[in-house]
Amino acid sequence: MTVLDASALLTYFFGEPGAQEVGQRLPGSVIHTVNYAEVLSKLAERGLPPQAAEQQLEQVGLLQVIRIDPGAPEDAVAVARLRPLTRTAGLSLGDRYCLALAERLGVPAATTDRVWGTLSLGITIEVLR
Repeated sequence: MTVLDASALLTYFFGEPGAQEVGQRLPGSVIHTVNYAEVLSKLAERGLPPQAAEQQLEQVGLLQVIRIDPGAPEDAVAVARLRPLTRTAGLSLGDRYCLALAERLGVPAATTDRVWGTLSLGITIEVLR
């Protein structure tokens, strides 16, 4: 199991460099609801309404192989704890939710954001491009 960052799912959806690496991790993967909201928001920015985006994600099979984790109260505590540790790398709130979920589940976090590779947080991070 791997926790996907929004950047990873978007990379796969758009067939960008790193899509194959993301695809290998899709079956059984999980994404935090905050990161799923990021995906839908990015697609909305490109003119795809959220309901249509969900339909497309389902049509290409992504929603059948990815579990959306609704989150837990302890995620908020972990996100806050990660803030000073990741601030210099510029990680967003959503990025930290991905890391908090990976930490809670004890599995790697996958991203296509290279700056994550500079972090040393005790959480396994897989940079996929």
